[in-house]
Amino acid sequence: MKKLLAVLLAALLLPLSACGGAPPASVSSPSPVSSTDSSHEEVPPPRAAPLTLAVYPEFSLHPVLAGNRVNLTLAPLLYEGLFTVDDSFQAQPLLCQSYTVSEDKLSWTLTLRAGITFSDGTPLTGQEAADALNLARAPGSRYKARLSDVASIAVTEERSDQLVISLRRPNGSLPLLLDIPIALGQEDHPAGTGPYVLSGAEGALSLVPRDGWWQTDRALPVQSIPLRAVDGSDELIYAFDAGEISLVDVDLTATNATGYGGNYQTWDYPTTDFLYLGFNTRKGVFRSAEARRAAWLAVDRDTIASTIYANHAISTLLPVHPAGELYRPVESPLTYNPEELSGQVDLLRLRGSALVFLVNSENVAKTSAAQLIAYQLEAAGFAVELKQLPFEHFTAALTSGEFDLFLGETAFTADFDLAPLLSSAGALNYGGWTDETADALLAAMRLAAPGEKGVPAGELFSLLSEQAPIVPILFKNGSVLTQWGQLSGLNPARGNVFYQLDNWTVS
Repeated sequence: MKKLLAVLLAALLLPLSACGGAPPASVSSPSPVSSTDSSHEEVPPPRAAPLTLAVYPEFSLHPVLAGNRVNLTLAPLLYEGLFTVDDSFQAQPLLCQSYTVSEDKLSWTLTLRAGITFSDGTPLTGQEAADALNLARAPGSRYKARLSDVASIAVTEERSDQLVISLRRPNGSLPLLLDIPIALGQEDHPAGTGPYVLSGAEGALSLVPRDGWWQTDRALPVQSIPLRAVDGSDELIYAFDAGEISLVDVDLTATNATGYGGNYQTWDYPTTDFLYLGFNTRKGVFRSAEARRAAWLAVDRDTIASTIYANHAISTLLPVHPAGELYRPVESPLTYNPEELSGQVDLLRLRGSALVFLVNSENVAKTSAAQLIAYQLEAAGFAVELKQLPFEHFTAALTSGEFDLFLGETAFTADFDLAPLLSSAGALNYGGWTDETADALLAAMRLAAPGEKGVPAGELFSLLSEQAPIVPILFKNGSVLTQWGQLSGLNPARGNVFYQLDNWTVS
């Protein structure tokens, strides 16, 4: 069995290794890991320019309305949010000084820090903050879905430095959703409150420290950051490989992931991008919780995270990130155990049962993970038909319920609202699992403040272990690639690769 599994893994990883990017990087520590391709060992590293970042000058730099990933990478240098979310998914006040919340968690009053101005000198008031957040909930904003439960945002009549956010559904963790960059207006290059400002003309753009930045206790590592203009992914890769760009933010396991060569270091950071196995609980074999619990034993999450996802992921036993405070697995959790799986298949008289297993065909890592799970199920006695479908056909099959199990992926918000995935009416509950107790616990988790979620979360996770409507597998990492030896002290976080920038050292 082990020899066959090793051969299967080797076969699965052949297409993944052709996708480019770095060999495995450690996710157990934020320290950098060499990503040198062995085929380049004899090639000296490119001569690195001063700290230089990429920009697409033809695209908007607006932190809410832009859609270009490279330009959005620059946003934390120019803009700040009311809160920032750290690498353990905790909200830290930034432009917001303090807040109060109603008992029903439907009304939040936020008070801004005093004396903050935008880079053009405009004072930051409750009205500017409210305007920026209302733009973030409007059509065309990349934050529209995140703020869908916001009913209104307005300034208070009593104080110009306050704003009130009213919700349609209670949320005790609203600050985790408010790391949205605050910009002044809707232009392509609006003023912000961040440490740098855009300078120069097209073709010679740079970021320079702004006058009047409110965080006077933080020393910036460089006084000027040239921006290397690019107009496509090929030029971006060439410029980075040649050392003309110091840093890129990438998803090394994404569909059509871009491949980088040369000598670089990789700094991984946790994300909320969740990979899981889902079941059709309305019909077929997996109407039974016992059968779902048995299938849980077929998922070798550690191998999927470390080998198929090349260590750019972290395995998980729960649908919350292991770096967060809610991660407390139940005692004796179900884990990968092919021998026990085979015994359960016989005990439950499932041998020979036919399974339709769906996976999106457009991502090599996901199809490889699905093939590994299918192999384990077949070895235990199931007859598995693995259907690799383009995304539109994949979602159509999920919606119609024509499956027994599927490999799914979703990105949670930073408050880890699990209701879309697990509630009876959840938009992502393709398997049709319903449980009144689970619905009540999900509502209780949403209502509770961050430090108060532990009790309902623990009860929910115990229920999930018993009913197994999904099998948690892993959370993906994002990756920052930097020129070898040029930068140190990085501690990137989701949405802000420049998190704790004042700790950086630039060689």
